[in-house]
Amino acid sequence: MSKIKFQGNASGTGTTTFQSANTSSNTTFTLPGTDGTNGQGLVTDGSGTLSFATVGGTTSNALTMNSGGAGDASGATFNGSAAKTISYNTIGAAATGAANTFTAAQTFRAASAIRSEAASTQDAVVIAGRAGGSSSYAVTLTPATLSASRTLTLPEPGENVTLGYLNSPVNSQSAAYTLVLADSGKTILHPSTDANARTFTIPANGSVAYATGTVLTFINMTSQVVTIAITTDTMYLAGSGTTGSRSLAQYGIATAVKIDSTTWLISGNGLT
Repeated sequence: MSKIKFQGNASGTGTTTFQSANTSSNTTFTLPGTDGTNGQGLVTDGSGTLSFATVGGTTSNALTMNSGGAGDASGATFNGSAAKTISYNTIGAAATGAANTFTAAQTFRAASAIRSEAASTQDAVVIAGRAGGSSSYAVTLTPATLSASRTLTLPEPGENVTLGYLNSPVNSQSAAYTLVLADSGKTILHPSTDANARTFTIPANGSVAYATGTVLTFINMTSQVVTIAITTDTMYLAGSGTTGSRSLAQYGIATAVKIDSTTWLISGNGLT
């Protein structure tokens, strides 16, 4: 017998047929003794014993990769909480809506701090703000148009790295003034509109620790003398080697260079 046919009940005229597969061996299935719950299906233990069980639950919340690069299986599914390495070519979409394209394997965990922007031109990298800050702020790095590859070596944590100016920003002062750390590389100007004698003071290293090599420039545009004062550090006058505070006459310009932690050398025109 290859089929079992059940006639419909009194109100029906159709039949239900169970038909055996075309097989050369005997197969026995043992049905469960009780009914399952709503939504369950019949599963086998591989030896012919059937039972009711919930199916499909093990793949919920799984990571499914839909398209792969060379050597990767399309549609591979991963379960569990461990970090996964995805070597597919196209990963999601950027915040701007442009696709992020990676040519090398990328590892993603809870979140990625760096994302690619405008992947088609690869013209920017955005570094998101740190935890605790505003998620709406980020740092965007955009390279110049280059004719060859460049390598930027970042300093080790704790290294003393100072970035200077491409010019000398002017800090105009019309009162007695003690310089601050932010004045490094700047020009301290006594403007022509302030017809009063003024004192500009270079603070001691113990108060403001300028880096060795710091340059300070002073300009006096009035007929009133500007005193460039030094406190407990030593300031030498170039040429003579005398020490102490200096006087800067009208239209005079002077430059002081820090040559070690507590020593400055100053020179200029109109400087005595």
